[in-house]
Amino acid sequence: MAHRYIGYDGALGLMSWQKAVDALRAGHLRPKADIADVFIGPSDATLLNRSAYIEGLGYAVKAVTVFRDNAAKGLPTTQGAMMVYEPDTGSLRAIIDSRLVTKIKTVSDSILGAQLLARPESKRVLIVGAGAIAEALVDAYLEIFPSLEQIAIWARRPEQAQRIVQTIGEVGTEIVVSNDLAESATRADIISSATMAYAPVLKGDWISPGTHVDLIGAFKADMREADDGLIAKGSIFVDSRDTTLHHIGELMIPIATGVISEADIKGEFYDLIGREAPARVSDTEITIFKNGGGAHLDLMIGDYIVNAVEGAV
Repeated sequence: MAHRYIGYDGALGLMSWQKAVDALRAGHLRPKADIADVFIGPSDATLLNRSAYIEGLGYAVKAVTVFRDNAAKGLPTTQGAMMVYEPDTGSLRAIIDSRLVTKIKTVSDSILGAQLLARPESKRVLIVGAGAIAEALVDAYLEIFPSLEQIAIWARRPEQAQRIVQTIGEVGTEIVVSNDLAESATRADIISSATMAYAPVLKGDWISPGTHVDLIGAFKADMREADDGLIAKGSIFVDSRDTTLHHIGELMIPIATGVISEADIKGEFYDLIGREAPARVSDTEITIFKNGGGAHLDLMIGDYIVNAVEGAV
């Protein structure tokens, strides 16, 4: 079968957040994925290859370059594509712009975590950060949690949060700029943090009983969004132990310093969706979800994207 190229702009409008989340749920009911990552090149100009195989779903390889200095040149920091292969013949189904896969995967990952761990009656969401992922999170929460009363957006530069509020426009849910991170965090039922922070921006003292905290931004060993007080205060879940425990500072640092241990990670998606691990156990429990990503999640979303473009879903 001839493969196709799926670009970001041409396919984004065909995507459904609910169907993307459903694809992640369905993917975790299949046999556990084989995954492998390869990094080559200097730390400021790296080629990252993330590969996955899932029985019955097929194979995928996402290859991206990460060039730290590109922003100063007016170029994207991360560029690349993902190849999706048929499970039975190994033939190439599609090549997908990595921006599309990463955006849909990252947001759907966090929304699924909130579905599994947040209180069903949650009314207030706080989004920390004002980049492309933050803006997509607003759209996804509006679609998946229609009973929300307010979404607040906090950013170090308030004008960036204001831009998102103006872009979203009038919807049934109140969309506001937060000017006080601590106060907004205390009032929130769900917090989604999508920053590029290296030092914690969320403090445990701010978090009220029953809150669900979704940590997206830290993706390297020296990055964190939550302080030790928050990490020690909540019940910790991850999307994948393989892609978080020994790779991301959000967990590596507090484990190394004895704040928590690996045994404190209560479950991953394979546990929660397979119902082997309990999720939230009370309305006062603070749940913490680390969104770490992984090639298997890229494959699940890549399969969904191809099917959506072909009109199969």
